[in-house]
Amino acid sequence: MGLYDRDYTQADFQSQYRHAAHPRMSFPRLTPVVKWLLIVNIVVFLSGFLIPKFGAFLLYWFSVWPKDLGMSMQIWRLITYQFLHGGLGHIFWNMFILFFFGSMLERLWGSRKFLTFYLVCGATGGIFYPILAHIGWLDVAFLIGASGSILGMLAAAAILFPNMIVYVFGVFPLRMSIVAIILVVMSILPLLRPDVSANAGGEAAHLGGMVAGAIYVISEKWRQKFKMKVQTGIWQKKMTEHRDLQLELDRILKKVHDHGLHSLTHKEKKILKQATKSEQMRNKW
Repeated sequence: MGLYDRDYTQADFQSQYRHAAHPRMSFPRLTPVVKWLLIVNIVVFLSGFLIPKFGAFLLYWFSVWPKDLGMSMQIWRLITYQFLHGGLGHIFWNMFILFFFGSMLERLWGSRKFLTFYLVCGATGGIFYPILAHIGWLDVAFLIGASGSILGMLAAAAILFPNMIVYVFGVFPLRMSIVAIILVVMSILPLLRPDVSANAGGEAAHLGGMVAGAIYVISEKWRQKFKMKVQTGIWQKKMTEHRDLQLELDRILKKVHDHGLHSLTHKEKKILKQATKSEQMRNKW
């Protein structure tokens, strides 16, 4: 378990942001997963930027490109497209937001949970765009960028910390909930008129990522209850099986005592042998 998976760091983080009436976005400490996401994104971008042929190779094989159904079924693209960017402005703003909001969410959730959330939001955006392209609503083009994941993080932050004050472009103070509403509107409007939008596919990925992020946070309590129910059911099943096995062993041992080992059936001998082996293993450990 890493530092950011420990309960006390999460409790400290929650007290910092949840208990204040209007918490403000502060300069975060860089967390492990965010650090590696930054490194991978930047290295991939620089490699493609400095070596154009390699950049073209990455675009062809690792972007989301719904040219046909076969290419849309190449599942790896849903992850790899998140690490490709089309220009300095594109990668700068995505990595800037990842640094601030990613570190915040990783401290809250822990590294493993955050990484899963990040990739799922991006993959959802990568699924949403090809669907709209295949039904003819959007034109077919290359989809690249971490924006689906980034917008998923912003949606999660807006639900978890709706009153948190962020400074848009470092100047305009807005509540996180207002920022999220603006982003949703900015993503929906181009989809209504894709013929006049230069980035309708990207906005589809943005919207898909935000929907995934919102659902992830909103459904968390239900998922926790379901997980507890499943774990309780598994535990109860194991306890029932253990009790039934113990009763069967008691019956077999009594039979051995009364009639001797030769009176056991093949199945009873097998159960007794397995129980003896399990008991020896427990004693060994």
